[in-house]
Amino acid sequence: MNALINTSSPDPSSNPLLSFGRGIAQYDQVKPEQIAPAIEFLLSGCEAAVTKAIDPKTPASWNDLAEPLEDATEQLGRSWGVVSHLNAVADTPELRAAYGAMLPKVTAFFASLGQNLELYKRYKEIKASAEFAKLSPEQQKVIDNSLRDFRLGGAELADDQKPRFTQIQDEQAALAKAFSDHVLDATDSFIHLVSSQADLIGLPEDAIAAAADTAKQKGLEGWAFTLHFPSYYPVQQYSQNRSLRRLLYEAYVTRASELAPQYSKGNIEWDNTHNMIEQLRLRDEEARMLGFDNYAALSLAPKMARDVSEVDSFLTDFAKRAKPFAQKDWNELQEFARSLGLVDGIEPWDMAFISEKLKHERYAFSENELKQYFPLPKVLDGLFKVIQTLFSVNIQPASLPIWHPSVQSFEIRNTNNQIIAYFYLDPYARSGKRGGAWMDDARGRRLLANGEIQAPVAYLVCNFAAPVEVNGQLRQPTITHDDVITLFHESGHGLHHLLTQVGALGVSGINGVEWDAVELPSQFMENFCWEWEVLQQMTAHVDTGLPLPRDLYNKMLSAKNFQNGLTTMRQLVFSLTDWRLHSQFDAQTAQGQAVLDLAREINNQFHVIPQATISRWPNTFSHIFAGGYAAGYYSYKWAEVLSADVYSAFEEAAKQKGTVLDAETGKRYRKEILEVGGSRPAAESFKAFRGRPPQIDALLRHGGLVSQA
Repeated sequence: MNALINTSSPDPSSNPLLSFGRGIAQYDQVKPEQIAPAIEFLLSGCEAAVTKAIDPKTPASWNDLAEPLEDATEQLGRSWGVVSHLNAVADTPELRAAYGAMLPKVTAFFASLGQNLELYKRYKEIKASAEFAKLSPEQQKVIDNSLRDFRLGGAELADDQKPRFTQIQDEQAALAKAFSDHVLDATDSFIHLVSSQADLIGLPEDAIAAAADTAKQKGLEGWAFTLHFPSYYPVQQYSQNRSLRRLLYEAYVTRASELAPQYSKGNIEWDNTHNMIEQLRLRDEEARMLGFDNYAALSLAPKMARDVSEVDSFLTDFAKRAKPFAQKDWNELQEFARSLGLVDGIEPWDMAFISEKLKHERYAFSENELKQYFPLPKVLDGLFKVIQTLFSVNIQPASLPIWHPSVQSFEIRNTNNQIIAYFYLDPYARSGKRGGAWMDDARGRRLLANGEIQAPVAYLVCNFAAPVEVNGQLRQPTITHDDVITLFHESGHGLHHLLTQVGALGVSGINGVEWDAVELPSQFMENFCWEWEVLQQMTAHVDTGLPLPRDLYNKMLSAKNFQNGLTTMRQLVFSLTDWRLHSQFDAQTAQGQAVLDLAREINNQFHVIPQATISRWPNTFSHIFAGGYAAGYYSYKWAEVLSADVYSAFEEAAKQKGTVLDAETGKRYRKEILEVGGSRPAAESFKAFRGRPPQIDALLRHGGLVSQA
C-alpha cells in the first residue's frame, strides 16, 4: 500500500505532515507555513480517490472501493489531526492562522463527502452485493455506519439544498474554532499580581511557589495568579484573603462574555454570547433540513438512547433523586458558614473555601494534605500496574517525537513482547494550551492490505500544575486526588482506543462507538482510584516517601461522597441545559442573553443553589460549543450507569478472590468491551460482559445517593 496517493509536488520528504506515512509525525518539525501545502496535497489525493470510487468501472467491493477511499481519508485525517492537536496544545498566532485558513477547506471536503449521492449509491451497491455477506462483521458494520452517515450528511438532500448544507458545516466549524480561541485567549490574557506575602495566607506551599514562578517567567516581582485551573482553584479552596478569592472568581466566571472587560480586562471581541446563538441556529437548521424536529433528535441517530423524551426523562428523574441529597449538602454548608461568622450567607467565591474547611473539620484532613502523597511519577507507576495486572500487557517508556519537553511517550507490549500500541502523555498546564483534559486519536488500529497491523496511537492530555522550584530545588510534581481520577479517566478512553482488536478502521477502538456509551471505559477506570490495594502501590509522600497511611485513607473514603449531591446536581444542570438548548430552544428567534436565560431557568428549576448574577458559564462551555458534545453532555451521566454496573462485577469478584484487580474479570472486560470497539452495539457489548441489561443501583450506591434505612 502506498504511503501517499499522490506523488506530485510538494516533495513529501521535505514536509513533516506528509513524510510520516504510516509512522509517527515529527511534531517538533511542523511549521505553520507547511500546513497549507500539505493539506492541499492530501485533499487533492482524497478528491482523486472519490472520483475513482464513483467511477462505474470500479467494482463495488470492499477492497476496490471502500478500502482505497479509507486510505485517502485516513491520511488526510491523520495529518489534519496533527495540526488540530498542535493548535490545542501549542497555540501560536502563526499556527492559529494557518489552521484557520485550512479549516474551511477540510470541513468542506468532508461535508461534500457526506453529501455525495453517487458515492452513497456505490456504498448501497456494496450492501446489496453478494460479497457483503462474505465481509467480516466489523466490515459490515463499517458499511452500515457509512450508509447512516451518508443520510445524516445530506446525501439524500435535493441538489439545490446541498450548497446551503455545506455552508452550514463550514460556518459551524468556524464558529466552534472561534469559541475555543476566545476561551483560550480570555484565560491566557488574565494575570493578577500579588505583592504582599500577607495576601497569601492559607495557600499551600506549592501554589505559592507556582505563583512566584509565573511572576518570574513574566518578568514581574511578587506572585502572579492566572485563570488556568491549577493557579485559580487553590485560591478558591485555601486563600483566607476573601477579596482575592472574589477577584479571581469574578474574572473566571465572566471569561469570554460581555462582562469580561469589567472583571478581567478581557477583550470584548472574545464575547461568545452571539457565537452560541449562531451555532444553535445552524444546528437547528441542519436538523430540519434532514427531517428531524430538532438537533437533539438528530444527535440521537448514532446513539444508544432511543428518543428525545427518553433522555429528558432520564435527566429529570435523576435530578429528582439527587435533589434531596443536594439540599442536605447545601443546608450543612450554610450552617457551617454561619458557625464561621458568615451570617450574611455564602457568596460564590466562598463555596470551595468553606467546603474545604468543612471537609477538614468533619474528616480531619485536607485535600492539600492528601495531595502530598500523589507525586505524578508514582501515580503513573500505580496506573500502569492496574492496567498491566488487569489486561496482561506491559507499558514501557518510548522515544517518540514530541511537541514540548514535558511530554512523555510510552509503548504497550503484549505477552509475546510485541508492541501493540503507543501513547503520549502531556500532563502540565501552560500558556498556549487549551484547558481541561482529553484523550484523542492520533492513529487508529487497522489491518492493512499487506496483512500487517497498524498499531494505534493515542494522546492523553491533562492540565496539572507543573513542577516548580521550592527553596532552590525542583520539587517533583504532586497532583490532587481529583487529578488522579482525571488521569485514570483519560487512560480509560485511551485503553478503549489502544487495546482494540478490530481491524476495520471505521469501528476500531473508539471509532463507531455510540456517543452516550463512549464514557463507559473512562468512568470505569475512575473506580480504582478509591481502592486501598491500588492506592498502596501509587502513593509516596513527596518528602518522606512513605505510602498513604491507612487512617488517612479511611478518612478519604469516608469523605468520598462529601457534597456529592451538589456535585451531581451541577452536572445535571449542565446536561439539562445542553439538552434543552438543542431540543426545546427556539434558536431562530433568540436574541441577546437567551442562552444564559435558559441556563438560569434550568438552574432555578432543579438546583438548590442560585446561579450567581454575574456568572456567564455557558460562554466557556466548550464541551458543547467547541468539543463535539452538543446534545451529548448527558452521556457522562448515561455512561455512569453503565460504568458503575460494570465495575460492580469487579467488586463481586473481590468478594470471592480478595482483589478488585482480578485478571480473569479484567480479561473478560477487555474481550467484551475494549477489544470490540464500535464493531457491535454498546448494549450488546454490555450484556456480553454483564449477562443482563444495565441497572442504576450501583451508581446510586457508589455516589451515596441512597437513603440510609
